[in-house]
Order: sequence, then structure tokens, then C-alpha cells
Amino acid sequence: MVVATIFAFVVLTTGVFSAERGKETVFAGLEKARGSMEIRGGIVVTATGTTLAVESLQFAVATSAGGEPVPINPSGTNNRTVLAYRDDNIVDNDVGFTVVDIVGDSDTLLEPGELKLITIDASTGGDISPDPALDPNERFTIEVQTPVGATLDITRTLPAELRTVMQLH
Repeated sequence: MVVATIFAFVVLTTGVFSAERGKETVFAGLEKARGSMEIRGGIVVTATGTTLAVESLQFAVATSAGGEPVPINPSGTNNRTVLAYRDDNIVDNDVGFTVVDIVGDSDTLLEPGELKLITIDASTGGDISPDPALDPNERFTIEVQTPVGATLDITRTLPAELRTVMQLH
């Protein structure tokens, strides 16, 4: 009788422990999904000069439905969003960018209901260009790595003929 009672206690305790661990895993996954952001619209690429060299890349971001606020301070030193850039010639895991509010309260958090415009300056030479420059038909990826939530991958291909303003879907 004592052995059966101890065995039943062990089985019940193990079941409760497993259920709690499963619940923690589900809540951790939900927290990661809620904290992510999404792109709104396309990527706008501007080009200047006689040879139409790519000058900047712009895109608007918002939190996902029901998402938590995301810190998006380009000059922050910790707990910040990082942009990584990759193409056939360059890998830069911390590209400089600027943020402008389209809809928002002008702080460094991307909160539900806000829309922020992120701009990567490709003409400065410090980050993704001009050597080598983005060329027609070139495929590139921008990875938005937030301190909370999932990573947002944006992969696009430039058109065969560059124009002053191009929207890439």
C-alpha cells in the first residue's frame, strides 16, 4: 500500500511538472511572436547621379497584431534593434540606419498603432556601398534583428534598369 501511494505520488508529480514545463514553452513562444514587427508596404530604393547609383533603401515597419513594443533606437548601445545587410559581395551585420515617425509619439519604441520609416543610407561608403555598389538585377537581404520577437527578413532584387525611385515588392 505504501509503495503504491509513493508510486502514484511520483507519477502525479511528474505529470504536473511536465505540464508546467510545456506551459512555459508555449508562453515563451507566444512572447517571441508577439514582440515581432512586420513590414508595411514595399522597399523604396532611390538612386542618383548620371549612372544612377543606389543612394538609399527605405521601408516602413509596424508591430504585428497584438505585438509588444520593440526598441528601435539606431544609436542605442544595448537592447536595440540591429539591421544586417547581405548581398553577393557584402556581409554587414550592423548597418547604420535612421528612423522617422510616420505615425507615432516620437520615442524610440515601436508600439502598437505606430508606423516608423527606416532608412539605410547607401551613399556614405561606410556601410553597404559604394564599393561595390548595388547593381541592376542584384539580390539583397536586410535582416531586422530585434531584442524581442522574431527576426524579420526582407529579400528583394533590383530591377534590370535602375530608376530614380523604385518600389520593390
